[in-house]
Amino acid sequence: MERKIRVAAVGDNCIDAYDNTGQSFPGGNPVNVAVYIKRLGGEASYTGAVGTDASGSFMIEEIAKKGVDTSHIQVLDGKTAVSHVELIDGERVFGDYDEGVLADFKLRAGDFDFLYTHDLVTTGIWGMIEGELPRIAANVPVAFDFANKFASPVVDQAVPYVTYAFFSFDEESKEDFHCKCRTLGLEPKEDEAKQLLEFMKAIQQQGPKAVIVTLGEAGSVAWDGEQFYRCGITECKVADTMGAGDSFIAGFLYGILGGLTIPQAMKAGADNSAVTLSYFGAW
Repeated sequence: MERKIRVAAVGDNCIDAYDNTGQSFPGGNPVNVAVYIKRLGGEASYTGAVGTDASGSFMIEEIAKKGVDTSHIQVLDGKTAVSHVELIDGERVFGDYDEGVLADFKLRAGDFDFLYTHDLVTTGIWGMIEGELPRIAANVPVAFDFANKFASPVVDQAVPYVTYAFFSFDEESKEDFHCKCRTLGLEPKEDEAKQLLEFMKAIQQQGPKAVIVTLGEAGSVAWDGEQFYRCGITECKVADTMGAGDSFIAGFLYGILGGLTIPQAMKAGADNSAVTLSYFGAW
């Protein structure tokens, strides 16, 4: 029997509370990626922290229902993280965020050996484990979602230990993006698209095997140190954009770990994203 791909998702989780519909869904970048890896046919675990409130129990139960290993979730005294969301014409608009017990999340001694039993560890900008990446990356490949936080100090701290670096370029992130380009010593360009390619080259030179940037409706672009690859979106009827980026990451990682080329993995990411876009909530 062929061994299944195993991905460890580590870091943040939150209850996505849709204030204008009264609905609540479990989510968070690493949690979403873990669930989507399972949906694609792989094995996944989630390591993070929830509170002692009802939301914490709900989070663990819902993740477990999806077949994700929850054995390394910490239950800490306090509240589970909550992100308030409004859905406007299919687009999610974020409001207040309560970090809750995630502010105290740290990997424990037994977590590390557990993570090393996987094919890859995936985390993100709010995962709280960037300081542990040197130790983790010495034992297993790492994927990191920097979202649209180009100028975050976490970028410089994490990038040297990341195998697959993901960014999201959008209108909201442009100021952050140009700020980061200046710190990298990149000459300003009138063509923003060309500036993005230069940024990707500069980041990849710091360590990652590949840098992948999602561009919303414009698809995605990747750089592996030798050439750029572009991929469009997979057309679908959009119900809710929650989880679309995480679905792309999961599809890409599942594909690349399964032996696909980078452009094939990008297409797998786009296809997986289209599935998530077709329903309400991340999963």
